[in-house]
Amino acid sequence: MASEMVIDHKERANALLQADAEKILKLIKVQMDNLTMPQCPLYEEVLDTQMFGLSREIDFAVRLGLIADKDGKEILDKLERELSILHEASVKK
Repeated sequence: MASEMVIDHKERANALLQADAEKILKLIKVQMDNLTMPQCPLYEEVLDTQMFGLSREIDFAVRLGLIADKDGKEILDKLERELSILHEASVKK
């Protein structure tokens, strides 16, 4: 029973971190589409703040043993790749 609970917590932690990464991607996409360009200091401030917050969440989950360090890094790496694609697309507009 306890091992099932641990697995459930780990799956939930991973799902929540993935959802937070997706929220950041959507926030940046909306900001790029409607408000500012990637060269704007506001864009950079929002992106830096959101990425820092997510990295702290991931660090906390890793320290609790809810996700592996490599899985946390993969969440951040995937988000950075997706944001890079968004940035490139907006620059080409």
